[in-house]
Amino acid sequence: MNSGPSFVETISALLPSDSDVLWLGSIASFLAGLGTTIGALGIFLMRRPSPRALLALISGAAGVMLAASFFSLLQPAIEHAEARASHPAYGVLTVIIGVFVGAAMLFYIHRHSPHEHFEMGREGPDSSRLGRLWLFVIAITLHNFPEGMAVGVGFAGADVANGISLGIGIGLQNIPEGLAVAVSMVAIGYRKSVAFWVASLTGLVEPIGGFIGATAVWLAEPAIPIILGIAAGAMIFIISDEIIPETHRGEHRNLATFSLMTGVVLMLFLDGLLR
Repeated sequence: MNSGPSFVETISALLPSDSDVLWLGSIASFLAGLGTTIGALGIFLMRRPSPRALLALISGAAGVMLAASFFSLLQPAIEHAEARASHPAYGVLTVIIGVFVGAAMLFYIHRHSPHEHFEMGREGPDSSRLGRLWLFVIAITLHNFPEGMAVGVGFAGADVANGISLGIGIGLQNIPEGLAVAVSMVAIGYRKSVAFWVASLTGLVEPIGGFIGATAVWLAEPAIPIILGIAAGAMIFIISDEIIPETHRGEHRNLATFSLMTGVVLMLFLDGLLR
């Protein structure tokens, strides 16, 4: 029995041309960035979560990002590349180049931008002239920009289902991140109102990345495989270089591992549910 068109099919029918990928990617990245604001609201609604709970939440968010990198970015990138390449190996090589370009971009930014981590302290060039508030802002901005870009390019080829699942996944992982930023700022002496607004604003950098990613896809459709690869490489670099080392320090590293695995499974479930 035909139960009618699905939610994703209904949205797809409303897209008259590939140019709408630009706006859909931008809007989705904006909504995903609001996840940080939702998380930051927790600073007013709940007691300060324990370090163990924060670690579990952030590790779960890393798992969502990791699964999204492979199943919502690299897999469609390889499919696009193989459809255009004279040999499948050439298509995969194109995506691999994109992955390393994305990782190299984030490596360069991290090396030359002063920022501060929750656990590992300050990194980058001499940051003595910057207050801790701005070091936190820079660090979270470095995290959120590639996430927004990933959502923007997730709609490549008018793949609405992929874009929606990626946007939801990134939005969900932004919630614990926003809470962690707000709680950490309160812990070092900032008022709750200041912590809330700073955490919210760091999440709103995602629409900028989303617009850039969606514009790149819209203007250069043949470059979709390498653009998707760049977004995936940037996200994987953030996970491996920043999030996992921070969450796997100390006595709760086993909790961090299983929380990360839970995040991966959650993203897999969302991806399957929305397709």
